[in-house]
Amino acid sequence: MRAGGIQSNEYATLHMNRNDMAVGVAWSVEDRFRLLVDTITDYAIYMLNPEGYIATWNAGAEHFKGYKADEILGEHFSRFYPEEDRQAGLPARALAIAKAEGRFENEGWRIRKDGSRFWAHVIIDPVRTPDGLLVGYAKITRDLTERRQAEMEIKQSQEQFRILVQGVTDYAIYMLDPEGKIVSWNAGAQRIKGYSSEEIIGQHFSRFYAEEDRLSGEPQRGLVIATRDGRFEKEGWRLRKDGTRFWASVVLDAIRDESGRLIGFAKVTRDISEKMKTQRALEKAREELFQAQKMEAIGQLTGGIAHDFNNLLMAVLGSLEIARKRLPHDTSVIPLIDNAIQGAQRGAALTQRMLAFSRRQELQFEQVDVNALLSGMSELLQRSLGQTVSVDMDLPDQLPPISSDPNQLETAILNLALNGRDAMSGKGQIRISARQLAIAQDACSGPVSPGHYVCIAVVDSGEGMDPETLQRATTPFFTTKGIGKGTGLGLSMVLGLTEQSGGKLLLKSEKGQGTTVELWFPVNELPVRAEVPDESPLVRPLISEMRLLTVLAVDDDGLVLMNTKLMLQDLGHRVLEADSGLDALAILQREPVDLVICDHVMPRMTGSELATAIHDQWPDVPIILATGYAELPTEVREAWPRLAKPFSQSQLAEAIARTIH
Repeated sequence: MRAGGIQSNEYATLHMNRNDMAVGVAWSVEDRFRLLVDTITDYAIYMLNPEGYIATWNAGAEHFKGYKADEILGEHFSRFYPEEDRQAGLPARALAIAKAEGRFENEGWRIRKDGSRFWAHVIIDPVRTPDGLLVGYAKITRDLTERRQAEMEIKQSQEQFRILVQGVTDYAIYMLDPEGKIVSWNAGAQRIKGYSSEEIIGQHFSRFYAEEDRLSGEPQRGLVIATRDGRFEKEGWRLRKDGTRFWASVVLDAIRDESGRLIGFAKVTRDISEKMKTQRALEKAREELFQAQKMEAIGQLTGGIAHDFNNLLMAVLGSLEIARKRLPHDTSVIPLIDNAIQGAQRGAALTQRMLAFSRRQELQFEQVDVNALLSGMSELLQRSLGQTVSVDMDLPDQLPPISSDPNQLETAILNLALNGRDAMSGKGQIRISARQLAIAQDACSGPVSPGHYVCIAVVDSGEGMDPETLQRATTPFFTTKGIGKGTGLGLSMVLGLTEQSGGKLLLKSEKGQGTTVELWFPVNELPVRAEVPDESPLVRPLISEMRLLTVLAVDDDGLVLMNTKLMLQDLGHRVLEADSGLDALAILQREPVDLVICDHVMPRMTGSELATAIHDQWPDVPIILATGYAELPTEVREAWPRLAKPFSQSQLAEAIARTIH
């Protein structure tokens, strides 16, 4: 029968000549066996001699490996192995194992005739005679490339899924058995909940719930709903290993097999504590952005109105001043003109408030000693507030300096004190204090940025504000005073001053508890601009000694241009007029000019652009920029003298004297 391999008659059959079947010999068992082997195409079945050379070749071998019988018979079977396997001696080892153990079985890469590889399942059986003599090997090879590819794809998919789940750190993703015990644990679960897989696998998931939720049966209820509906989703407090709580978004999905039997639950938990915090911060930021955009829009409108109003006041004040000088002294007329001038000056003060709110006012930044400034205001405050209101000062021995406009700061504090007095019914108290504060770097979420500040607080004992009034308090033109008793620009002006100085205004108030206004100014050891001494006594002699000049006045507003011309002519100067930058350049081309006074805000060519063009062509011609805006480019502010609108004739004369001398 068998002697360590196939039967001897099988061996004889394998050595029959392929043409024997054509001679009409009667069909034997050997013939049928040979026909069976030759017609199989799904397996390569062939014989090797004891040294590994190919002795037979069937249709399946030709199909798999690409060789015809006359191409491969007599060749060594090692040619089917990749080079690395041949170098490693794998073909010889396969024959040695088959000879020693009676069988060799393995899977691996094999090479086709065209050089391509396929994944093969190989069986090698030794063929022996009845007396045990090894006469060769029967080799059966099957192409499993497609199956291996499918297995590799499944394995790769499973591995990718495992890596995906394990790589997720923002979500706790784990499995529960049908009773709610944990059977898997990813890195996100460990990061969020604090347990390692060794600590938590096998434990019931209810340990993540707060005590009150466990007592109310919340964990079991989630399993019941997921089992019934296929899914359970909720947000709530959960516990970490260290006992701290976090706000979690939880999704629980029921997992079933193909028959519908429940095999467990997939649980996904996300820590959304930061998300909630961020969401609240985002909502606050949106509100602040909306408020800032609204205030910016109002500021743009207010600044534009103030600029145009300044031009009108300029014409009114200048004309009244010239008229007062030219009219004969008449006690019935001069007081009327003086009243008109005072009214126009009050209008100019109003425009300054509007420009302060829109952060376009002209600030003279200096190093300010807050202690000295507040102490010096004590008498003024008491006199302004009246005898029914007491003023208390709480100032430390020493404070670092700040950078601001001292005159505007005095006005701001006086405004706040007057507002506090108006909020009182009868007697009351105004308390003004100052202190140095430091905001740490990790406190960036607060109302004030990190840094060192001097905080000036004005506290009144008035009736206070409700939340709605407090929210609208700094809105321009909003006032709780009666009609005609307030412009609604006081707090807006203070807000503009603090922000223009790099600081912050904070309001604190409750109905019936009074109001606290805090002005936070950054500490500044060095002055932004050196203090400019009062030059009036020095300028007056220069005015009286000044020679008569040819002055080119440039302004796109006809009223302002006419008023400037009148004031200049009244000072004795010859005046040339231009209503645009291009007209001014054309005049300069025709005749010599001693001085140019031009408005900054003009269409097509601004005053600073005109000044640059004049300086390039006529570098010896002095230029004065007239503007009510603070928002001038730095190089413009430093290059040209400025005259703030609205200006009087004396201010105009002083500006000319400083520029010409």
